[in-house]
Amino acid sequence: MASVEYQGLVKNFGSIEVIRDLSLTVEEGEFVVLLGASGCGKTTLLRMTAGLEEISGGDLFIGGKRMNEVHPRDRNIAMVFQNYALYPTMKVFENIAFSLQISKVRASEVRRRVEEAAAILNLSEYLDRYPRELSGGQRQRVAMGRAMVRNAQVFLFDEPLSNLDAKLRAHMRVEIRQLHGRLGTTTIYVTHDQIEAMTMADKIVLMREGQIEQVGTPDDLFDSPRTRFAADFIGSPSMNFLEGSIEESDGHAYFRSPGLRLSVPDKMAENNSVTAGLRPTDLVIEDSGPLVGDVILSEKTGADVNLHVRTESGPIIVTVSKEMSVLAGDNIRLTINPEKLHLFDNPNGVSLRSN
Repeated sequence: MASVEYQGLVKNFGSIEVIRDLSLTVEEGEFVVLLGASGCGKTTLLRMTAGLEEISGGDLFIGGKRMNEVHPRDRNIAMVFQNYALYPTMKVFENIAFSLQISKVRASEVRRRVEEAAAILNLSEYLDRYPRELSGGQRQRVAMGRAMVRNAQVFLFDEPLSNLDAKLRAHMRVEIRQLHGRLGTTTIYVTHDQIEAMTMADKIVLMREGQIEQVGTPDDLFDSPRTRFAADFIGSPSMNFLEGSIEESDGHAYFRSPGLRLSVPDKMAENNSVTAGLRPTDLVIEDSGPLVGDVILSEKTGADVNLHVRTESGPIIVTVSKEMSVLAGDNIRLTINPEKLHLFDNPNGVSLRSN
């Protein structure tokens, strides 16, 4: 395994700048997820790492060696694609073994590596089948096996689960993490799915318009978002946002919004335009709560219920246990733990708690 380091990386397609002055270090053995919406540059960054896209500026290092002009086959990386990229006329054994065979590895060593990978991935009984005879999850495991047998320094995953159904995606998330735990290979994984990122990553790199918005553990991004964009992207349902201001009264600071007054840390200065962020799970129904609203929709999700509530400050979502008997049309009061309140400066959207 090896570290991967990006220093001031730039990627242009003609006059369009897709990656802008991006610097990041992926440590040896880390499982790092590049997360972001379509068009943010995450797949382009992965392809530059693999050598499938030229680097317009900056430097890429793998294992401490500069890789800008190194051919993809000489980078000692293995990539798993979204569409599996299996050879339909080859059986599973041949698909997994192909890269070893063209590298002229001894036949006995090829068989040993393929059978070992197949055992780890529960593919031993499928080695004599064609890809068309496999399920989507089995095909993805074949693609993973092909990467495993190369003994690469770095694994690259390009949205490998996006073609699978929800149940199989959840199963494959577990399998990929278990595989990483067993092999310890440095892994860079691209996805637009925040659930994949939160459940799989050692470190999340949230990207936006070709730049890094925030880097941290899943807990870092969920509990301490540095920007409104990060707060909105992470979490399902999304964070609620209420527009207001910070005012001082009687030596204390308060967030004020129509129909709402909440205490905030006294060190915060007055600010005429801020946005308060409230996680749906951090709002609690209490008779003495300062925020009043009418439930307009009760949305069951299994163990929980998402209440869509109309308040004077704006619409919000509140997540409660299904054991609570709250129905559409009910009037409720909500309380908020000040420690769970996120405040963002307008218009730049930067967290006031990180200042």
